[in-house]
Amino acid sequence: MSKYHKNLNISYPNKDDIKNATASGKSAGGEIKIHGLPNGIHLENYVITDWTLGCIALTNDEIDELFQHIKLGSPILILP
Repeated sequence: MSKYHKNLNISYPNKDDIKNATASGKSAGGEIKIHGLPNGIHLENYVITDWTLGCIALTNDEIDELFQHIKLGSPILILP
């Protein structure tokens, strides 16, 4: 059970991500998700600061819409 309204786990890091991060002397991180708000929390409490620790946060309505359109295994490209 997620502590968020809904969450979509991203298969990151892969072997290449880890290799590239290590070569740069950095951590690849991990457990990156696209998720809604924490359960029981309202949007106005989260618009002031970055609280995601590297994840991609959406409103609960937005994550519901994403779940209607995405299929398991769909590629996700995240660009800087």
